[in-house]
Amino acid sequence: MTRSMTLIVRRIAAAAAVLALSACATGSAQLPLPDYAPIVQAQDRTDADRTLDQRRQPEKLLQFYGVRPGMNVLDMGASAGYNAELLARVVGDDGIVYAQNTPQMLENVVKGRLAERMKRGTMGNVVPLARPFDDPVPSDLRNLDLVTFNFVYHDTTFLGVDRAKMNRAVFQALKPGGVYIVADHSAKAGAAVEVGKSLHRIDEALVRREVEAAGFRLAGSADFLRNPDDPRDANVFKNTVRNDEFVLKFVKP
Repeated sequence: MTRSMTLIVRRIAAAAAVLALSACATGSAQLPLPDYAPIVQAQDRTDADRTLDQRRQPEKLLQFYGVRPGMNVLDMGASAGYNAELLARVVGDDGIVYAQNTPQMLENVVKGRLAERMKRGTMGNVVPLARPFDDPVPSDLRNLDLVTFNFVYHDTTFLGVDRAKMNRAVFQALKPGGVYIVADHSAKAGAAVEVGKSLHRIDEALVRREVEAAGFRLAGSADFLRNPDDPRDANVFKNTVRNDEFVLKFVKP
């Protein structure tokens, strides 16, 4: 074989190796989206979760996530595990869901409810993590497909969290092309960060600036939890109308 032919063969082999690695890296992300309706409608889900469904619209939420079987997912601020269990049902036995709460949340808010949920047969692929928001995963946990952070980002504004560090940690934990979802109660445009504590809301634009500063690219937003009739100036727990809520999707380039 001539030297030029040898070089050509080597280049073809190298290209094939790159394609193979790329296919492995994307993995479950190449699978078609599953039918989420049977997951949400499963008879073994709790009555409390079904009640929460009325506000969360989980079928649309799961679709917006783009979560698929086999994915590795981090659910930040998992609380009692409502979202983590839905994710666990989707990713199945070939995937894993890390349910992160801070030690303070576990003690003062969750109060054993996640531990109780972990006894359910649907939680076998869920790993609880007790870690601070700005250091949410062990240093060796990388190449996650998806991170979800639902209705808790605003709490980080008054809990002394280094949000820049938090978003960088999420960025580092995701694989290239990985998705970071942030959903929260909407404050008025330009609202001061202090409304996180007083109203349990946050300015959507502020979230976007902070997350993009970590290197993420905004990939989309969803309007199925929006309510234009919400004046966005009342505490979300005392509001007389349905809260206006945003859902943002960021991607790691």
